[in-house]
Amino acid sequence: MKKSTYARTSGISYLIIFFAAIFANFFVLEAILSDPLRTIQESGILVRAGIIAFLITVVFDVVVAWALFELFPSHPLSRLSTYFRLMHACIMAVAVFALVTVFEYTTAEKVLMQAFLFNTIWLIGLFFFGFHLILLARIFKGSRFIAAFLLLAGIMYIIDTCAHFLLPNYDSYADVFLIFVALPSVIGEMSLAIWLIAKAGTFAST
Repeated sequence: MKKSTYARTSGISYLIIFFAAIFANFFVLEAILSDPLRTIQESGILVRAGIIAFLITVVFDVVVAWALFELFPSHPLSRLSTYFRLMHACIMAVAVFALVTVFEYTTAEKVLMQAFLFNTIWLIGLFFFGFHLILLARIFKGSRFIAAFLLLAGIMYIIDTCAHFLLPNYDSYADVFLIFVALPSVIGEMSLAIWLIAKAGTFAST
């Protein structure tokens, strides 16, 4: 395969991850957290669709890891960066199991417990994902702007995970952490996806 194909594949896969994650997080997981029992009982199809969406993000996370490695195979950090992203994908796959089991429970407390378990496991996965982004920022030479935001996003993912476990009053600062994690992540990763698709033709000869 040509490098242009790897670039286009990783960019398109990144966009699929974004849209699948937005649906699964903001339309499904948030619904469970706000009204757990009613969501499970009356919107079961929506919840199942959200579970599939999360699984889709896992699949394309692996695709992105593979495509980026093939795009920058000669860089000494590429293999390590790939391993960290694959660790995140594996942990995310385990986390999804917690959502699958919500249909077994008939109380809001039990459903919420599974949703919180999902978030906790995913949070651990994002710790490793942070290292992937930091390494990717070193590997990627296409744009200093994008590399800077990837680096910042990676650092903030790691800090946020540590803060969850170290700060007893994390909830008091949750909104602040969300902003500092979400902004560089969305800007950096979305910009990377668009750059990979737009610049795929520059790899056409290799």
